[in-house]
Formats: sequence, C-alpha cells, structure tokens
Amino acid sequence: MPELFLEIGSEEIPSGYVQPALEFMREELASYFTRNRIKAETPEILGTPRRLVISVKGVDALQEDIVELFHGPSVSVAYDDQGNPTKAAIGFARGKGLDVSELTRDQTTKGEVVCARVEKKGRPTPDHLNEFLPQFIGNIPFSKKMRWADKARPFARPLHWITALFDGEPLDFSFDGIPCGNFSLGHRFLKPDKFQVKNLSSYLEESENHFLLVNPEIRKQKILEQVQNLAREAGGLVEEDSELLSIVNYLVEFPVAIRGDFDSHFLELPKELLVMTMKYHQKYFPVTDGKGNLLPCFITISNMPAGEGQEIKKGNERVLRARLEDARFFYNEDKKKNLDDFVEPLKGVVFQKKLGTLYEKMERICGLSGILSTHTCPDKKSQALRAGRLCKADLVTLMVYEFPELQGVMGGYYAAHSGEESIVSQAILEHYRPAFAGDDLPASELGTVIAVADKLDTILGCIGVGLIPSGSEDPYGLRRNALGIIQIFLNRGWQVSLDELVKEGLNSMGSKLKLEPETIKNHVMDLFSQRYKTYLNAEGFPYDAIDCVLSTGLDSIVDIRAKVSAFSELKKQPYFEPLAIAFRRVVSILNDEAEGEVDPGLLNEPAEKELFEAYLKVRDPVLRHIQNKEFSQALEKIVEIKPAVDGFFDGVMVMVEDVSLRKNRLHLLYQISGLFSGLADFSRIILKKG
Repeated sequence: MPELFLEIGSEEIPSGYVQPALEFMREELASYFTRNRIKAETPEILGTPRRLVISVKGVDALQEDIVELFHGPSVSVAYDDQGNPTKAAIGFARGKGLDVSELTRDQTTKGEVVCARVEKKGRPTPDHLNEFLPQFIGNIPFSKKMRWADKARPFARPLHWITALFDGEPLDFSFDGIPCGNFSLGHRFLKPDKFQVKNLSSYLEESENHFLLVNPEIRKQKILEQVQNLAREAGGLVEEDSELLSIVNYLVEFPVAIRGDFDSHFLELPKELLVMTMKYHQKYFPVTDGKGNLLPCFITISNMPAGEGQEIKKGNERVLRARLEDARFFYNEDKKKNLDDFVEPLKGVVFQKKLGTLYEKMERICGLSGILSTHTCPDKKSQALRAGRLCKADLVTLMVYEFPELQGVMGGYYAAHSGEESIVSQAILEHYRPAFAGDDLPASELGTVIAVADKLDTILGCIGVGLIPSGSEDPYGLRRNALGIIQIFLNRGWQVSLDELVKEGLNSMGSKLKLEPETIKNHVMDLFSQRYKTYLNAEGFPYDAIDCVLSTGLDSIVDIRAKVSAFSELKKQPYFEPLAIAFRRVVSILNDEAEGEVDPGLLNEPAEKELFEAYLKVRDPVLRHIQNKEFSQALEKIVEIKPAVDGFFDGVMVMVEDVSLRKNRLHLLYQISGLFSGLADFSRIILKKG
C-alpha cells in the first residue's frame, strides 16, 4: 500500500511550539482522510527544531466511490395525471446529470418525492493531497506566527524546504513559493548537504548518516542516558524533570551532553535561586548528591559532537558565572535590610488599579489570616498576622525584580535572615502554593493559612470589581486560586465555613467593591462550586452525585466531599433507583403551604400514620449521624423510611379539599424532605432509562 511522507524544513522553531504542531498535524491529516473517504493507517509524527515530519502508511491510492441520494420535488409535482414527467422532474434530473427515466422515488415525512442517485467516482489520492497539503501547512498552529522576508504566508520560522512523497513519487504543489521535492537536508553544521528520500524507512536511515535523530522518543532517551552517566561521573545524579527534558529535547537534532562546573562558593546562595537560574534561564540540568543538596556542576545538552565540547563547556560556564554573580549581588544587597523594611514601599506598587496597592492587599491578607488562624491554629494567631504582613515584602526586592519566579521563596529566606520565627519564614516561602496543577500544597499549618488568605483576597477583590472569569479568560487565575483553596481545605480537614469566610473578606474590601456584596458572594460561591465539581469528577465520582450534593449548598468543603462519597456508594445499591424515585415524589409535591409542623391529631389514614411513625423512628438517628459527620450511616438510616413513603403515596390523597388535612400532609412530607435535603437533592439524580 502507498505511503505519504511529508517533511517541513525550517529555521529552528521554538521548543514549545514543536510538539503541539506535530499533534495538530497527526489529528488534522487523519481527519482529512476520514472526511474524504481515503483509507489510511494512523499517522506517525517525528520532529526536531528544524523539521516537522509526518508519515502515513497504508493509504489508498484512490478515493472511495460514493453514491449520493438527492431528494427532488414531490411526485405530484414531478409527474402529470398521465404519469408523464413535468418540467420540474426533467430540470431536476438534468441538474444531477441524469436522464429523467433514472429518477426513483422515496417516502419522506413530507410525502413521496422523486430521488436522484448520483454515483460520484473517487479521485486519485495525489490529486487530493496536492490541493490539501498547502492549506494544511498554512494552518499549523503556533503561539506566534510571522511573515518572513518576501514571503506572504506566516509561519513560526522561515521555511527552507518541503519534502512530500506519495508512494515514493514527489507530489506536485508548492507553499509560499517553495516547491516540494524528494530531498531533505542534514544537520546544519555537521553534514548540511542534501539527501534523497523515498519513504519513511529510507529517511530514517539517511537521517542518522546526516547526524539527525528525528524520533523524539529515541532522542529523549539518549539525552537522559547521557545526562545520568555524566552525573554519576561527577558523584551525583540528576533528579527526574520531565518538563526540562521535553524542552531540551526540541532544542537539538543531535544531542550531546556536556558537563560544566561553577565555583562552589555560589552554593551559599539559596538552592531555589541556583536551580531557577540553571533550569529556567539556561536549560541546564542541576546535579545533586542524592540527598537534595546541589553539587557545583551542571549538565547542558549541545547540538554538536564531543569534539567541540571544551569550547561549549567554557562558554556555558562563563554565561552561568555571570548570571550567578548578578544574583549574588542582588542577594547581598537585599540582605542589608530587614524584610520589614520592604513593607512600606509596597504602598507605591499597584496590585490592581481598582483594588489598590500591594500594601492594601497585605492589610486585607492580615485580616483574613487572623480570622482563619482563630479557627485553625489560635495559638499561632500572632505569627499568622506577622507572616501576613511580610508575605508580599519581597516583591520590591532586587532579587525578585530580576527573578519574579522566586517570589515567596526569597521572602522566606530574607525573613529567616532578618530573625523572624522559623514558622513565619516557612509560611512566607510556601504561601503561593499550589501555583499550578500538580504543585505541592503548603506543608506548614501557617503556610496554609496565609495561602488561603492571599488566594481568597484575590478572588473576592477581582470578582468584587467585575473581573469575573468567563470562557478561557481568567487573567488573575481565579479558577486556579479557588481550586488551590479547595485542595488545602481537604488536605487539612478544615471545618471552617466558607460562607462566613467570604462574608468577612468582603467586609474588609469596603468601598472598593463595585458590585453588591450579595451578588459578589453568589459569583464567588458559583466559582468554588464549578471548580469543586471538576475536581470531584476528576477523582472519579459520578457527576450527578456531585451535583445532587453541591446543589444543597457549599459551606463546609470537607463535608461536601464526604457526602459525595457516601452518596456515590448509595447510588451503587440495587435499591437506589426506587429510593430516588420515592424521594423525588416527596420533593415534587411540596408547595408554599408545605412548611410547618405535623399535627398528629389530624393523621387519620393508616398509611400517613405509618409514615409519621417511620419518620419519628429515623429522625433522631439521622440527625445524630449528620452531626457526627457520619454521612454514610445517615443515608443508610434514611433508606428505612422508603416503604412507608411508597405506602403513603399509594394510599393517601395529599391535595384534598380539606385545607387542614392537606396542609398537615404537606407538613409531613416537608419534614421528611428536611431529613435528606442537607445531604443531597434527589431531584437532580439521573435515573437509567427504561
């Protein structure tokens, strides 16, 4: 079977652009073949900074034929009383390239109509590809595209060649003045000459001869092996870092690991600073001793062979030394002051134009930290207030100005240097966590307090001035902050009222709020509810179980998860659906008359007396289980009332004309609904059809 081979050769594309581009190519090409009735195997993608490669084997040389059915006018319009075709039928047939005698009939919802069955012959696949591939190349998404030199079509970097073959033969198209051919180019420096391509197999063989490792997985494995070997030679190891490995993998075509060294006195700087400089600024692999301590060396990945290693080694060492010298200068300058000295300058830094300065934010964080610590660690309230005051101070230091990624981290170091208590320093260092999906949570109790206070202030403030997340727009990371708070509450098991916390936070905002407090609160609780639904669903809980519980209110984050877990287990039981149906009947009949106490003297039907007795029997145990957070036991106890509920609806008319009897029966159902309304809203459960 024929094979399609396509290589797009260019200047070096930024590392982060390559994998998304390859994924798009695979999905889009597979979709194109399906849409156009061309059978093919799953595309295989390969790539380096200079080339995007896709190969598809088992491609049909000819598009499948298809018979299309077109409905025309109704039979009564298409033929006269004698059965002769009218102008309508003749015109319809001519428009479809058929003789009128070839028309058939079909029964539709609008009556019987004439039909044209038109056979559409498949075109040769190369013809399709010559039309499609220029458009395909132009549609490859990049975060940023530009027009280069005299070229009209934007691309991530200037294009130099296109290799496009079908069944070993070059296709016939061009993109932005660049014709496709049957050749590729080797490594830019080591062997830049052309080599001929016949298919993927020949391409892979020739590419190795031209110092190219185009398979990303093989290249990544080679990088990892070389890095670990050099680290072992230095008496250490490189900790697993898939993110850095992925970045470096798309920076080179022929990876060669080279070890560099730096002066050991730089190890006096904070570890996070050294790692940040090596990993994020230079794309180096830091080397540790296996216990988390850095060694005075690093490993870089070159695109050149080891013969050039010494020059490359010296160049990288020189660059790193300059960066670390700058960092040491900033660090020493900052340490000439106490961290508290940096608090006053926060008055000159705007947090958000409608919400004031960082100093004002710091004051609000202190207020929320005081409230939270009262509930969670009252013996550490003074330290919570101190950490709240200092947590943003490092934002005006030289170090954080130069290395913004180290906010919080440097504050922790500077707090310790200034003689602050260790728990205060630790809280400052941790309070931005979790900063992204999968990030660690704050490890210390005080760190969690400051983290929640900071995140909640951002959420309340932004929503309070109308900056509400919508669609993909969330510039202040409110969704991420809400999820971080949820994770912290669950991790700590905090029984703190989110509702009360939000109210206290809004009170501290004062005149800065542009919306009504109740409106803000509703938006905030909706944000938390949506994030919590996503989080619980990702944990594997059924969506309708989550919805049933969250619809009863979001106050205790910890209790919500426990209720969802208990409800999900109940949902697995064979008797659950009949139970849900019974409780839905209870809720559905309630109206404005329902609220009130039951008068036992007005119960005259046996079924309603039995239901009242069943209710009294389970009421106190259910409430006791709920009070003790024993939600599974509470639900199991509620189940016992189900037969009496069924008997009531089978034997008692609720909506009778007698007002007293009607209200009393509604009061009874209202009391029963109150038993489970604090656990879940059964009306939202999704029942199986049939």
